[in-house]
This record gives sequence, C-alpha cells and structure tokens, in this order.
Amino acid sequence: MNLYYNRLKKWEIGGVFWITIVGSLLHFIYEWSNKSTIGAVFGPVNESLWEHLKLGYWSLAFYMIIEYWFIRRYTNNFLIAKTTGILAMNLLIVIGVSAYTAISKKHIFILDIGLFILGAILCQYISFKIMEKETNNILNKAGLVLFILIGFVLVFFTFKPLHYSIFRDPTKGIYGIDDK
Repeated sequence: MNLYYNRLKKWEIGGVFWITIVGSLLHFIYEWSNKSTIGAVFGPVNESLWEHLKLGYWSLAFYMIIEYWFIRRYTNNFLIAKTTGILAMNLLIVIGVSAYTAISKKHIFILDIGLFILGAILCQYISFKIMEKETNNILNKAGLVLFILIGFVLVFFTFKPLHYSIFRDPTKGIYGIDDK
C-alpha cells in the first residue's frame, strides 16, 4: 500500500466520525440559534425527513473544506467523489426511513440514528472508491456545481416546502419553517 492510499483512507474514515458528530450537533443548531435564519440554513427546523438531510450535507461540506487542503495533491476528482457520496447517503436515508416507517407506521429513533451513521459510512466509502480512480476535470467541476445545487435545494425547501410527506413534520404536521 502506498502513502497516498493510506492517507486517503485515514481521511475518509475520519470523515465518518466527523459527519456523525457534527451532523448530530447540527440537529440542534436551529434551536440553539434562537430559531434564526442562519440556524435554519444549517439545521432542521422541524422533524421532517427532508430537514434532516441537511445534517449529512452540511457536516460533509464543513469536512470537505478541511480535508481538501490535506489531500488535494493525491486526487483529481475530490468534488465528484464527495457529491456522489452525499447523494448516496441521502438516498440511503430516504429509502431506509421510508421503508421502515411504511412497515412500522412510526419513527424509531435508534433506526434513524443507525441510518445516519450507515449513510456516513456509505458516503465516505463511495468517496474513497471514486478518489482512487482518475477522472477528467470537467466531471470534477460538474461535481462542484451539483454539490452547490444540492445545498441550495436543501435550503430552498426549508423556506418553500412542497406539501409532500418527505417535507412533513410527523410530530406536528407542519411543512418547512413558516408553516404555522
């Protein structure tokens, strides 16, 4: 095994812990910020599945800023790798939560936490596997655009949610931030 592989592997494993811990802390940022708009951007404003997708996204985004400076010399596809990773994480969470709540008819806290942790592992594993490969620069730039677009969409629907179950808070029956 070469130095590149080991360094990259350590960063991706560290990312699992970062995403899990920071994502868990972001769960409370809206309340801690006295329900500020900035808090609403980074954390869930209600208990809807949609709002909780921000936890993985923002914790990964913060980690990416740090990680990039240490591994940029070792990979040419960092952005597309991380974008693919967050898409996989969010897809796993959406499918997993939708499947078990369809069966149980309720949310089970330990399953929600388990899916978040499993999603973080999947995100970083996929990122690692993609970063092992060579990619062209256009694909990596597309990854940056898509990553930013995902963040925009996550935040946009906090303030302008659609009235679909993924946006609905199962405890209060509300949608988004302004639904009273």
